[in-house]
Amino acid sequence: MAKFGGFGGGNMQQILRQAQQMQQKVAKAQEELAATEIIGSASGMVEVSMMGDRTVNSVKINPQAVDPDDIEMLEDLVAAAVGDALKKVEEASEKIMGPLTGGMGGMF
Repeated sequence: MAKFGGFGGGNMQQILRQAQQMQQKVAKAQEELAATEIIGSASGMVEVSMMGDRTVNSVKINPQAVDPDDIEMLEDLVAAAVGDALKKVEEASEKIMGPLTGGMGGMF
């Protein structure tokens, strides 16, 4: 009787081992990414420190950016710095996870 799909007992065990090894590599890469610190900034006035798992560590605001009469500008700077940090996290994710996930690093 012919085997269909090439999934004999030995082949299936090998495929499962390879899947487990890939899972371990992905987990290690995720840990590396989570431990990576990223700094996003906006015009040198606001800096956001964010980890690769998107946890914000700190926000630093240059005193020159604080104008009580223009809070909206400060809010825009903070939003831009967070956006910059998130963009850099995605880039780091693609660099670290991309080779393992076929370019879908941001999805993990």
